[in-house]
Amino acid sequence: MNILGRLTLLPRLPVPLARLEELANDLYWSWRSDARRIFRRLDVGLWEACGHNPVAMLRDIAQERLAAAALDPDYLAEYTAVMARYDAYLAGRSWYDSAVGDGAQRDHLYAYLCAEYGWSEAIALYSGGLGVLAGDHTKAASDLGVPLVAVGLYYPEGYFHQRVGPDGRQEAVYLRSSPAALPFRPAQNAAGERTVVSVEIFGRNVLIQAWEVRVGRVRVLLLDVDMPGNEPADRKLLYRLYGGDQRTRVAQEMILGIGGVRMLRALDVQPTAWHMNEGHSAFSVLERCRELVAAGLPFPAARAGVSAATVFTVHTPIAAGNDAFGFDLVDQGFGRFYDGLRLSQAEFHDLGGVDLGWGPVFSMPALAIRFSTGRNGVAALHGDTSRHIWSRLWEGVPVAEVPIGHVTNGVHIATWTAPEVIDLIGDVIGPDWRERTDDPDAWRAFDSVAAARLWQVRRQMKARSVRFLRRRLLSQLSRHEASPTTLHDSSTLFDPDALTIGFARRFASYKRATLIFSDLDRLAAIMNSSEQPVQLVFAGKAHPADAEGQQLIARIHNLSHDPRFQGRVLFVEDYDMAIGRALTRGVDVWLNNPRRPLEASGTSGMKAAMNGVLNLSILDGWWPEGFDGTNGWAIGTGRTYQDDARSDAADADALYDLLEREVVPLYYRRDADGVPEAWMRRAAKAIATISPRFNAQRMVREYVESYYAPASERGATLSADGYRKATELADWLKKVRDEWHNVRFTASPLTEAPLRIGDEVELSAELNLGSLAPEDVIVEVVYSREGDGLEERLERVAMRARGDGTQDGTQAYTARFKPKLSGRLVYGARVVATNPLLSSPFDAHAIKWA
Repeated sequence: MNILGRLTLLPRLPVPLARLEELANDLYWSWRSDARRIFRRLDVGLWEACGHNPVAMLRDIAQERLAAAALDPDYLAEYTAVMARYDAYLAGRSWYDSAVGDGAQRDHLYAYLCAEYGWSEAIALYSGGLGVLAGDHTKAASDLGVPLVAVGLYYPEGYFHQRVGPDGRQEAVYLRSSPAALPFRPAQNAAGERTVVSVEIFGRNVLIQAWEVRVGRVRVLLLDVDMPGNEPADRKLLYRLYGGDQRTRVAQEMILGIGGVRMLRALDVQPTAWHMNEGHSAFSVLERCRELVAAGLPFPAARAGVSAATVFTVHTPIAAGNDAFGFDLVDQGFGRFYDGLRLSQAEFHDLGGVDLGWGPVFSMPALAIRFSTGRNGVAALHGDTSRHIWSRLWEGVPVAEVPIGHVTNGVHIATWTAPEVIDLIGDVIGPDWRERTDDPDAWRAFDSVAAARLWQVRRQMKARSVRFLRRRLLSQLSRHEASPTTLHDSSTLFDPDALTIGFARRFASYKRATLIFSDLDRLAAIMNSSEQPVQLVFAGKAHPADAEGQQLIARIHNLSHDPRFQGRVLFVEDYDMAIGRALTRGVDVWLNNPRRPLEASGTSGMKAAMNGVLNLSILDGWWPEGFDGTNGWAIGTGRTYQDDARSDAADADALYDLLEREVVPLYYRRDADGVPEAWMRRAAKAIATISPRFNAQRMVREYVESYYAPASERGATLSADGYRKATELADWLKKVRDEWHNVRFTASPLTEAPLRIGDEVELSAELNLGSLAPEDVIVEVVYSREGDGLEERLERVAMRARGDGTQDGTQAYTARFKPKLSGRLVYGARVVATNPLLSSPFDAHAIKWA
């Protein structure tokens, strides 16, 4: 037959199922198993073939399947129940409604900017933890009713798909997606017109459109440059997540930062606070300043106003791992953008300039830090690590006082906890448990869950994960032309009865994926016991440019063929959210052994714990906060080594010792009914202790209360009356900067004499402020134990003026206090410029020590 042409006929939804399309276009289904189930029931094979994407499924499904479902009473009943729950979810009174009442926060709107989002494996706009965290953030914001609008980028080819060759070599494969097959719709203005903005990038005007994504109650805008009117090279700027060279990265971050602000303005979206999640979106502050300068505000006042309403979360705990560009490249990308800020080229460079140890660069985190007043790491330890890394931006400020706090990450319970566990939680804690997700008292009831019942649930989850992983492994082995025997007898690929240890994450060298292989003979003895067998399952991608990470994958792959480990070590390729769910639900132990303190958070361990999987982890990232001695195991003592080889040897030995003496024996210690009761007690404790403290709803609530709402209020204060307060603050900062060199401060050391707790000491100092006023500064004594130094933990005591001062303006100050600490103390006296409009006095960058 001669084919004259082709056309596409889309199926038509029967009237009884008319709202399936509405549900498919709301990512609500990505965290509701009942919503996914009604799509899966239509055609299981197609659901799997479409990658669990209901939009693509409804485009490809046979009309007769829909017609049959519309006549099936059981299906219609389930569909009706799902839609009723969906409507109730959207219409119900939220936490945010109850929290703000009729207060000023009712008018708040928080913008969340991130370079990647992971909502579902069906939408490949994430590479790993950062994107999945952002996806969980938007889901939790929806659950809580937080007024959040998120901005990101649409990458038609997303992040790469991983193929591992027979020799263990990682291959990167890119697959192109179509917005028409995703839950996207064009972003339109109030007049119903497709909204387009433009940004000048590397001397060319690049047009930007947006796709709107609905995540329950949250609106997400994904920027797209693959559109008519752009040069062919510019249309490819966003083809791949983290693809291309440094020039591409600058362009992508200009699109996200500058284009993101312009798109929100074009859609008449006016945020009251802005959250930059990682430094990729830091150029947004420059665009917001440019807007104000164009409206007639001097740049210093514009900077003060923008910073007041801005929050920044730092993620990477390695200075060299953050985006930084050469000044020449920034100049090429931005051209004369600095003219719009009324700055010189050198002043523009200074906004992001920092020396990270290899010479001055334009650093995205440095830019973000300087233009924000709420700054945080993603775990308590990571906050401390971030303060150490970025203390260089606050000269003279002790590390302990560097104004970077922390909000420990959390994961979205409904997305990552298996339906069986969710049902069990509801039975044990009560049907209203979702309203009490971060209430530790409510979760304590789970401590007493019947061990046999939890064991049954864990076995069901493990069996389902085994089936999923076998399918993935069979596909992988078939491509490698494995023997017919292996392909036929898939039971050799995964033993559901063996103690299973999972390791799945990005294959960066500091995560030490191969640490457990440090002593192969010792490991083989642990794994190959006939009575207590152990198996290891690995998954993860190395960046295409990370040769060292790819070598780690190859080593594990090759060890899986070593006779000592064959059938006991498995590597599952193409790690994505589906594999992540299978592993964090289906393994018994979650292994995490980064080189401390380089793990920012490590949210996969939280997901595992919420499913009753026990963490076996270095005390890094979130685990120092989560581990209580009964809910998993800690590898080592929490010591940070300066020598990598010594760290690796000590941690590997501690890992083997735990496996030999505690982990493996405990798993195989069974009661008369075959239940590992002591193990289940730990599993129940993991669920009960981790779920309320490390869920995304707790995290988002903390952001709202400690960062978003205060930033909105600061922004409103400084922007009122034509940015009057911002102008006042900028003028004050200039005055301090101009006069600070004239400030003279001296103090006399205390007489060295033995004292006891409760004894009073007195310290005197003299201060001459020049033309500054006493209300412009605080004068204080700070002290700490000698071993800690003033860089770690310290106490502060205010010094007070004494007398009227001398004719030249010198004022005497004194402090009488009883030290709270015993032992050898170190102390100092200082004067710090301060202003009530600053969120931290150290942001005046004016400190002088006696």
